[in-house]
Amino acid sequence: MSETQKFESMNAEDRSRIEAMRKWVSDHYEDSTAYATVSGKLKLIQTILDNGWVSPEETLKLQSLGVAFGDALEQEVAELNWVVVNDEYGRDPALRWGSTSVIAFPQTAISKRIEDGEYIDVFEMFGGFQKALIESVHEAT
Repeated sequence: MSETQKFESMNAEDRSRIEAMRKWVSDHYEDSTAYATVSGKLKLIQTILDNGWVSPEETLKLQSLGVAFGDALEQEVAELNWVVVNDEYGRDPALRWGSTSVIAFPQTAISKRIEDGEYIDVFEMFGGFQKALIESVHEAT
C-alpha cells in the first residue's frame, strides 16, 4: 500500500457512475434476474468478451465489465466492500477486505488485459483474484 493511500466511502457521484457502468452490463440480459447471481455476472462478462462486443479501445465499456467482475467478487467474498482509494494516481473504486489494507482494483482488471491483447477466462481470473486476496490477507495478519 502506498504511504499516501486513503480509503473513503463512495460519494453520490461515485455511486452514480458505478451504477451506470453496472447497468450497461446488466442490460445485456433480457431477464435482469440472471444478472443477480455470481455465475450470471461471470457468464455475461465472458459472453461479451468472447463475442467481441467490446473492442480494446472501448475502455469505459471494458471497465464496466470490471465493475461487474468486482460485484461478483463482492457477492462471493463477504469480507469485500467497495470503497474509493485516493492516492498519487487519482481517485479509483476498489474492493477492500474488511478494515485491512488489502485491496483490489477490479474496474481496470479486464481493460488492462484486453488492451494488452490477452485472452481472458473470466472464471479462471475470478478464482485467481480470490486466491490472491486470501493470500494477501494471511500475509498481512
